[in-house]
Amino acid sequence: MAKNIVAISLLGTQLDFVGKRVDRWNKWRPNICLCAQEDMIIDTLHLLHDTRSQRLANQVVHDIGAISPETQVQETLISFEDPWDLEEVYAKLYDWCQQQTFDTDENDYLFHITTGTHVAQICIYLLTESHHFPGRLIQTSPVHGEARTNGEARTNGQVRLIDLDLGRYDQISSRFKQEHLEGEDFLKGGIATRNKAFNALIEQIEKVAVRSTAPILLTGPTGAGKSQLASRIFELKKVRQSLPGKFVSVNCATLQGTNAMAALFGHTKGAFTGAQAVRDGFLFTADKGVLFLDEIGELGLDEQAMLLHALETKTFYPVGSDKPRSSNFQLITGTNRDLKEEVIAGRFREDLLSRIHLWTYQLPALKDRREDIEPNLQYELKEFTKREGVSIDFNKEARSEFIKFALSPETLWQGNFRDLNAAVTRLSTLASGARINATDVKEEIARLRSQWIDSTPQAQNTDKLAIYLSGDKLAQLDSFDKMQLTYVLAVCERHPSMASAGRELFDVSRTAKKMVNDSSRLQKYLTKFEVNCERLFSRNTMQQ
Repeated sequence: MAKNIVAISLLGTQLDFVGKRVDRWNKWRPNICLCAQEDMIIDTLHLLHDTRSQRLANQVVHDIGAISPETQVQETLISFEDPWDLEEVYAKLYDWCQQQTFDTDENDYLFHITTGTHVAQICIYLLTESHHFPGRLIQTSPVHGEARTNGEARTNGQVRLIDLDLGRYDQISSRFKQEHLEGEDFLKGGIATRNKAFNALIEQIEKVAVRSTAPILLTGPTGAGKSQLASRIFELKKVRQSLPGKFVSVNCATLQGTNAMAALFGHTKGAFTGAQAVRDGFLFTADKGVLFLDEIGELGLDEQAMLLHALETKTFYPVGSDKPRSSNFQLITGTNRDLKEEVIAGRFREDLLSRIHLWTYQLPALKDRREDIEPNLQYELKEFTKREGVSIDFNKEARSEFIKFALSPETLWQGNFRDLNAAVTRLSTLASGARINATDVKEEIARLRSQWIDSTPQAQNTDKLAIYLSGDKLAQLDSFDKMQLTYVLAVCERHPSMASAGRELFDVSRTAKKMVNDSSRLQKYLTKFEVNCERLFSRNTMQQ
């Protein structure tokens, strides 16, 4: 059974109008044309118009009744105070769509896109493309050329259906897919990464980079690639969106005191000692571009407050000035800290965190994506060749030895890609005859192991225990006891007395005891390891 055809159309106050001296049946009129098609009967037409056009609407309804008596016309009053105001027009057309009960099983819906202002046509397109209007677009136009000279009435004109289901257009879909793949490849620096989680992360970042101007927060350990990714996001936006501004990268760890304010927001001449000339500041320099604030957790609270104001109002005050400056930039931030913990500790503003973490992405450490070490190794070799003009590669045995080491669980990669970059730089520099051999690799493995050993948790624990335990006693402890005792000592170092430390350590078990003696329990535990309790807490008092 054929579906009913339901059309929605705005009254064309100029096109549907008929002057006194014009034969209305010899003039192309879009709404009359829509209902005059012999091979497509409009069963219901929703005619949208304002009160000022009621007389014209009555004429159009009358003429549709004459030329297509099968069409039921339903008039709907919808007034635009400013038909060129995109927000108003979209809101009112959106509200109209929301009020309708669309039955797509019984009806085919068409939205007539020929009438109304260009703004209205844009809104109709958006509502149809987003499926708020569950149908297709239809366009009418007058007949030109041969058909008209053969006597066809101008009233009929011609119609064309426009289907916005892009899934039906294989060529367009494949182009979009290829464009996305190229964007993802660009964000990865052309490296054929294999880690599924990281590839999925990059796939989403590519979409956000080209569709959104909201702040992006990149988190992850030092050396995970936050700065490089931020730079590539900017380059991708520049290509896809013709971004006119610059990429301004700032390491917040280098900003301290008055210098931080002046560097970020600029300053006037003579604003403070040493301010001998006007400075624009990083925010103003990033206007119409991207501002990347790396290590944003290092930024002071005063600077955080001013940054929040600048994000919300697009304005800020340079140091020493009472006149605001404006800058419209996209903010990308990076941090290796847990900013939620920083908020709890009072070191980071909660309102600023809420503003910058709409899009938050955790970049994994290199040790968590070991399958990507080999392609990144090749990338680093190519980068060394570009930088130094010397082509370097591993021989077969050396490559196998380095990859085996790099993928083994013992490798910490604490500096992440910085460690890998440094290793390749050393290997390439020391290689003889442009080939890295097995001896070179063994020496580099020794360097990396030595570099990592001093910063391991075990080494840090040993350093702390060595303060309170003799070397002989420390050598007798199991790894389990070392870890547990290190934690207990860390808690004790935060408290002025054994009783206070005991309350924190025995916070649950103490509630089940009739007689609570936290000091005694803690003293017995520490004495077992020959820790001098008096020295421990007297040391705390001296530090406080």
